[in-house]
Amino acid sequence: MIGTIDINAILRIAVEAGKAILTVYNHDEDFEVSAKSDSSPLTKADKIANDMICRDLKRLYPAIPIISEEGKNIPYEARKNWEVYWCVDPLDGTKEFIKRNGEFTVNIALIRNREPVLGVIYIPVQNLMYYGDASSGSWKQTPGEDPIQIKAVKKNNEWTAAISRSHADGEEKAILSQYPIVNFISVGSSLKFCLLAEGKAQIYLRTGPTMEWDTAAGHAIILFSGCNINTLSGREMLYNKESLLNEGFLCKVD
Repeated sequence: MIGTIDINAILRIAVEAGKAILTVYNHDEDFEVSAKSDSSPLTKADKIANDMICRDLKRLYPAIPIISEEGKNIPYEARKNWEVYWCVDPLDGTKEFIKRNGEFTVNIALIRNREPVLGVIYIPVQNLMYYGDASSGSWKQTPGEDPIQIKAVKKNNEWTAAISRSHADGEEKAILSQYPIVNFISVGSSLKFCLLAEGKAQIYLRTGPTMEWDTAAGHAIILFSGCNINTLSGREMLYNKESLLNEGFLCKVD
């Protein structure tokens, strides 16, 4: 619970959205891929999941507004004074979805006073959930089974870095060379946050652009498992900015 928010209800919403995504993923030959304004891909699974999540969040919490990847065109003047809101990416890792490698997620976060206080990441292909909130820490769960609390693992040396399957670049390699990294795990979407949260990696760097809904849920989960995240200019990672585009960032174990 966070205030009047029942995290178990949010977990159920993520699972139902994941089931809808898998219906498209497993049975449709044509994902009906189109291009967003930034030229990144959009599929009908994104749209279906977004509609389901927003509908259910509005039904349960009608007073809490929503920013989602598929419903992002809310003027800053209309949202700048929001104290609390949902930040949703209905299908994070659309490129991985199209490649059919299973590395895509459903992301739901609650932002309060520009900081994430609850995050849920569901991996439909694995039927695996990661979640965290400020009051109870971070957890990993197969829906229907007991959750397992997860903690980041701090090491003095022999770090593992979580790196992007679709976005790794030379600048990232140069920055990561400053740390005692001996192993790399390459995965898509917000799964990199999950690797840090459960102790399988110690660092995750992203130099390229992301949007707030790409990071909000993962930010919460790593934060409450014992990691920190800052922008590459050393500032705190904040949400509901005038531009929803994130600066590059570095996550590592505290």
